[in-house]
Amino acid sequence: MPELPEVEVTRASLADRLVGARVLSARLGKPLRWPLGLAPERLQGQRVGLLQRRGKYLWLPLAGPTGSVDGAAGSPSPRPADTLPLDSGLLLHLGMSGSLKFTESVELTQPPPEPGLHDHFDLLTSRGLLRLTDPRRFGAVVWSPGLALDPAARLLARLGAEPFDASFTPARLHAALHGRKTTVKAALLAGDIVVGAGNIYVSEALHRAAIDPRTRCDKLSRPRCERLLAALRLTLARAIELGGSTLRDFRDSHGMSGGFQHEALVYGREGQACARCGGTVRRIVQGQRATYFCAGCQRR
Repeated sequence: MPELPEVEVTRASLADRLVGARVLSARLGKPLRWPLGLAPERLQGQRVGLLQRRGKYLWLPLAGPTGSVDGAAGSPSPRPADTLPLDSGLLLHLGMSGSLKFTESVELTQPPPEPGLHDHFDLLTSRGLLRLTDPRRFGAVVWSPGLALDPAARLLARLGAEPFDASFTPARLHAALHGRKTTVKAALLAGDIVVGAGNIYVSEALHRAAIDPRTRCDKLSRPRCERLLAALRLTLARAIELGGSTLRDFRDSHGMSGGFQHEALVYGREGQACARCGGTVRRIVQGQRATYFCAGCQRR
């Protein structure tokens, strides 16, 4: 599943290429997790704002037509009577196996390439074609009248803190974990304390912090929470730098795969020597998810 690093890599690879573009048309394929929420043709003529990320969601702001045509010759387009709200936009989620690809106008054939079996949403713009490919169809593209309005507000309401947010301090992490008796691995994966820390990155961060993934949340001291938050930030930052992780499906909007999986210290390394202490990396199952850790240097 694309996690915070993969979604941030996708955002960064799209933002500058989409901002300011005018929507020419939109197409829906097979149903995704949630309905779009309006007729696709109502997106025509809208201006694309700067792509943003919240957790594992992407927010593509849309504004009403300005009457000019970006990157195309011709007369200004008339302003439609049912112009969408100025703060509206599309909330996108990549689900379990989704990816976004952007084909710039100069690369497009005329007409744009036919969608494949797993291509379920197209946004044709004056800059090029944005296409969502999702074999499992757990992803989503949802229109919302605003980021702080439903349905976007409802979908984002239970998300935890952004891991790089300065207000998310070790003390705040400790307070959030202190009242829970579940394992620290399960708590970090839940997403209501901190967002985007998926299975790979939580396993790696716990190893960097020398914390056993089976440790109960209420047993973690403030100093250990400080180490954990630092390790989580370091792990996620490195993953973003390397383009995320590609275990099966993930590609960025250029079609490039990620490389973090090649630097993993414990994930996928069952039976191998721990790079820190020389112990043996173990694999257990927690909440139906594989957990990798070193019992020699990760303490409860």
